[in-house]
Amino acid sequence: MVGKILEPEIKSLIDARNFGALREVFREWPPADVAEVILDVPEDEQVIIFRVLPHALAADVFEYLDLDAQQKLLRAMAHEQVVGILNEMAPDDRTALLEELPSAAARQLIRLLTPDERHVATALLGYPEDSVGRLMTPDFIAVYDNWTVQQVLDFVRETGQDSETINVIYVVDDRGKLIDDVRIREFLLKPLTVKVSEIRDQTFVALNVTDSQQDALNFFRKYDRTALPVIDSSGVLLGIVTIDDMLDVAEQEATEDIQKFGGMEALDEPYMRISLWKMIRKRAGWLVILFLGEMLTATAMASFQDEIARAVVLALFLPLIISSGGNSGSQASTLIVRAMALGEVTLRDWWRVASREIRAGLSLGAILGAIGILRVALWSIIGEKYFHRELYGPHWPLVAITVGLALVGVVLWGSLSGSMLPFVLRRVGADPATSSAPFVATLVDVTGLIIYFSIALVIMRGVML
Repeated sequence: MVGKILEPEIKSLIDARNFGALREVFREWPPADVAEVILDVPEDEQVIIFRVLPHALAADVFEYLDLDAQQKLLRAMAHEQVVGILNEMAPDDRTALLEELPSAAARQLIRLLTPDERHVATALLGYPEDSVGRLMTPDFIAVYDNWTVQQVLDFVRETGQDSETINVIYVVDDRGKLIDDVRIREFLLKPLTVKVSEIRDQTFVALNVTDSQQDALNFFRKYDRTALPVIDSSGVLLGIVTIDDMLDVAEQEATEDIQKFGGMEALDEPYMRISLWKMIRKRAGWLVILFLGEMLTATAMASFQDEIARAVVLALFLPLIISSGGNSGSQASTLIVRAMALGEVTLRDWWRVASREIRAGLSLGAILGAIGILRVALWSIIGEKYFHRELYGPHWPLVAITVGLALVGVVLWGSLSGSMLPFVLRRVGADPATSSAPFVATLVDVTGLIIYFSIALVIMRGVML
């Protein structure tokens, strides 16, 4: 809110080219607020603001900008400032920037790094995409088992400034193998002569460098940590992953799932930055598949056209029937996909889920069926009594029963199929989020028609059909 309040003042300082005063205004601001102001002003003024920032603050502010803004600033800044920013950036944030750039541009920027930072950057970029190795930072504090609390605290004072976090201290052996992680408060509350071996308990949780970022996110949720160590296959400590990186992963995963729920491929770029043709390509595939699926609905209706011709009243309730099934299926699919993402449901739980959804589908179908029967009955009675018209014909009780039973069957089928589709997709190695609401609705539309007219044939045979 600070940036919003002082924005006119900042604008006037920029217009007056009073860079000294501008520097003093920003000196005491949190980096996140400065980044917000930079994003709110025109691009030419963004560069002006960024260039007057103190060097240390500029590096921190740069990490709070989105990737698009970072790339624009890099193109506009002088060579020396680019070098300084890249070398000061946290390794994990720098990796996120470099992997979004074209390979030629990324190689050019890597050459600007110091030898040590270049080694770190190439090592992190060498890990598989979407692996924990791309997220980790090598800036952590590691101590040895035979050190005293005094030695640990002295070491933290000397090197803690360059560490990503000092909340957790990592204990390693002579070969760098992780032995334990200890919270800093344990050292602060113990006598200075106590050794590390007397404090640690060897009950630690670690990520493997090749683990997926989704697995890492589940670890953070399960163990409620702010940072987790990353080891290789030999147990050697390579780096740490912090909660701020996991929040970015969670946001990205949620964005992808939401886009897939909408019946499209997930966008790999922000909406305003992705090209129109690429967005069309991402959306067209699923639209074509869904369109072809809906063509089956027309085919199903064509097979019942004789029944519809003899009992036109049945067509009046088609939207009500198929939409109810699609809605119930979408609800079930969304619930199960989210439960899978949170680790609440696994593949072996499919039968428990199916039994719950059968009961839920029957209950929900009975509720909607009762409302459907009541609706047909009321409209028929009111129409005959006040308008002297039989809205649904003399056999409206049969129509009411047909609609009620069809709603039970369609909602039951929608709930069951919507909940089972994520399991099927997970079993074959696909993303469960692909069983999106439009996909489930299309499936239930076709089968709902068959259920509806099959029930109608049973109940109305010999009377209306």
